[in-house]
Amino acid sequence: MDVPAFRKQGHRLIDWIADYMEAVENHPVRARVRPGEISARLPQSAPEAGEPWDEILADLDDIIMPGITHWQHPMFMAYFPSVSSPPAVLAEMVIAGLGVQGMMWETSPAATELETRVMDWLRQAMGLADGFHGVIQDSASSSTLCAVLSARERATAGEGNAQGGKAFANLTIYSSTEAHSSVDKAVRIAGIGDSHFRKLPVDGEGALDCAALEAAIIDDKAAGLVPAQVVATLGTTGTGAVDDVATIGVIARRHGLWLHVDAAWAGSALLLPEHRSMGRGLDVADSFVMNPHKWLYTGMDCSAYFVRDPQALQRTFAILPEYLKTAQADVINYRDWGIALGRRFRAVKLWFVLRSYGLDGLRSELRRHVALARDLAQRLAAEDDFQILVPPRLALFVFRYRPEGVTEGELDSLNERLLAALNDSGHIYLTRVRVDGRVAIRVSVGQTGVEARHMERAFHLITERARRL
Repeated sequence: MDVPAFRKQGHRLIDWIADYMEAVENHPVRARVRPGEISARLPQSAPEAGEPWDEILADLDDIIMPGITHWQHPMFMAYFPSVSSPPAVLAEMVIAGLGVQGMMWETSPAATELETRVMDWLRQAMGLADGFHGVIQDSASSSTLCAVLSARERATAGEGNAQGGKAFANLTIYSSTEAHSSVDKAVRIAGIGDSHFRKLPVDGEGALDCAALEAAIIDDKAAGLVPAQVVATLGTTGTGAVDDVATIGVIARRHGLWLHVDAAWAGSALLLPEHRSMGRGLDVADSFVMNPHKWLYTGMDCSAYFVRDPQALQRTFAILPEYLKTAQADVINYRDWGIALGRRFRAVKLWFVLRSYGLDGLRSELRRHVALARDLAQRLAAEDDFQILVPPRLALFVFRYRPEGVTEGELDSLNERLLAALNDSGHIYLTRVRVDGRVAIRVSVGQTGVEARHMERAFHLITERARRL
């Protein structure tokens, strides 16, 4: 494709994307294909000769779109949002068009310096202390892995990298049972292992039991182990619970643990002064992650990882072969701030979104989502046959269908059937969760185009489908 053809087809593709944005509600929220159905329509091998663009776009519509679950659909209320927006989409075009590999300052000074600046904008907007330094990772999973590896190296004085597994055979890591599975994965990848990962009980609100944390640390020390890190969560995936970071921070400091705070979803709400209190204690954290691509309109992938001591990252990750040596001194080379050497120019997305919406505009959107979730929860709570198991926490709540005359033992099955009926309808997408051992249904609001009318539709879908069972 030459540049004139690119210009023509690019305009056409922008129209295709704009049409999709306008008509996303016309699609079933969750893909309704059978396993293997998409691959069965794709050739077994790549074409030898180039194919016309008209055929490629036709196959996009005909083959690919039926297999898309529409994360930007206003009725997508499953998992956590992964919210895109027009400015973020345009930024992706700039990123792809420039084709920057921003591994270090020299390979594109603007990529490094823009990332440094917009991450500091975000730090200020969330009220994080001046001592935090930000870097963009691809996901919270990668950010948490960076934190675990950094904690490992600090606890072993760098011997983990030098000596391998024998240097960290006695390290232990702590979190609540409600922490995200990415912590489990990071512990495995770091070589610490499941047997040295302490998943501690939660209190009645679903937050980490701080007394259990300190007791576990003391027991492990007495057994000759070396507690290295605790991972606290702001906004657990299941119920949106918020750990007591301030108390956990005191315990971490007392015992010399690295405190990492996972706020992948709820961290966006720190932009709101009325919710800033949930971050009490963040000033003593060693690292913190939130994902603008979840609830801040930035689109996959853009994970904001903040660390108090950038040298800890560099001591963990820096390797300097001859081909990476440059003449510049006193510059940031983000290649040493994470796992990957190659780095996309993700800062453009965050820059476009922050400038396009402004902080006031983003705050308005967050408040709107919180209000919509609260209103839907209140309507369901007013129904005699529905129970709110977890009241709204930001834009998330958990409910259960509980009609009269149904035994407790039958309610799990009934709610499983309700969830399947709702998701199979194509009109809404929700997620299953367990609260105190009971099967329940989780609602997470946060899409760019969601409005009050979608909450009205969700209410009627949920109540009507439930009462048909």
